[in-house]
Amino acid sequence: MGVLMKGHSLTPTSVEIHHPDSGAIIRTTAPKDNGGDGSQFSPTDLCAASLAACATTIMGMAAQRAGFSIEVSFTLEKIMQSNPRQIRQLKVEYTIRGAATAEQKRLCEDAGRTCPVRLTLGNNAEIVENYDFIEC
Repeated sequence: MGVLMKGHSLTPTSVEIHHPDSGAIIRTTAPKDNGGDGSQFSPTDLCAASLAACATTIMGMAAQRAGFSIEVSFTLEKIMQSNPRQIRQLKVEYTIRGAATAEQKRLCEDAGRTCPVRLTLGNNAEIVENYDFIEC
């Protein structure tokens, strides 16, 4: 069974999306460089952020299943191209805090690189990433 989401336009450049199972609401608007006011995440911002959020989640779950704990934060840069207008490149810096062996670090990186959003994006956007482990 799939996950149901519903949405509707608020203005010609803004959309409201509802997640009925949780009651969560997300609003998007077109960016300034594409006719919007940039007051919310754009749809492509959400796509880009989904990559890093997914990888962060999958790394945390992999660590938990393997019996160790980590805390992951990220910085993400989305670079667009104009013709056709689409995401050209995503640059992600993951900072992973926790005590981890070399094998556990590889497990985290492998998990991050195989998250469902990345697999869905495939080769449609260049993904440049760095995993920085900080021992605590």
